[in-house]
Amino acid sequence: MAVALVLVLIVVGSVLFHLLSPWWWTPIASNWGYIDNTISITFWITGVVFAAVVLFMAYCVFRFRHREGNRAAYEPENKRLESWLTIVTAVGVTALLVPGLFVWSQFVNVPSDAAVVEVVGQQWQWSFRLPGKDGKLGRSDTREVTADNPLGVIAGDPNGRDDVVVEAADLHLPVGKPVKMLLRSIDVLHDFYVPEFRAKMDMIPGSVTYFWFTPTKTGTFQVLCAELCGQGHPLMNGIVIVDTEQDYVAWLDQQQTFAQLSAPQQTGSAQQAPGKATASALKVAAKLETVGSR
Repeated sequence: MAVALVLVLIVVGSVLFHLLSPWWWTPIASNWGYIDNTISITFWITGVVFAAVVLFMAYCVFRFRHREGNRAAYEPENKRLESWLTIVTAVGVTALLVPGLFVWSQFVNVPSDAAVVEVVGQQWQWSFRLPGKDGKLGRSDTREVTADNPLGVIAGDPNGRDDVVVEAADLHLPVGKPVKMLLRSIDVLHDFYVPEFRAKMDMIPGSVTYFWFTPTKTGTFQVLCAELCGQGHPLMNGIVIVDTEQDYVAWLDQQQTFAQLSAPQQTGSAQQAPGKATASALKVAAKLETVGSR
């Protein structure tokens, strides 16, 4: 009897916790409301199954509890019950799969008018690259990565000369316009994740993955790395600032192109390279020191 009561209380407590809990998703700031709906559908379906199974266990514990003189009756099979369980299971699995497949089909089909932004992850910082006036990103290669070319842009590719390179950890995007995020890692696995955008994807060394979204609200949003990537993983943060069109253009005009950043090498100021390398090393060392002190 006590076990049956505990099982019932578990179901009641779980339902109340779900309905009354103050913890929920952060307010959405992109077009991916479908993802929230899909997760809610999953919660309800799995919640009903959980409640049904646990309550059935409580019923069995109470109904078939030990009594003097009672004997259990063995039944080898019940085809009717098996048929119903098969049908109900098939319906439940279908209800879980269909919404997810619908959202996934939209998630991987990028609008033709989407802007392109490349996100580069490395231990433990973010960098970004945007197409220049030609609208094309230049080719890149991890083997080309140096202190003066941290994104590995191939210098001989004319399409990459006017690429806008953002080595800071903040990216600006215009509100209301779709953007395709090309994701690339130059060392280990990373995962570019902004909770308010409801979109994320692993970054795999040697591959270029992608997702797309449309920012729907202006504001500042935190970037997280959602894949364990080493000792400095907790500090691999950044920000995405969603601007109005006017503010975005003003920010973009202030950024430097790959040609401008690589110009000091061509003018003989190669002494700047060690300085950049030292600054980068100090930045990483500071992060590691902070993590180690926690």
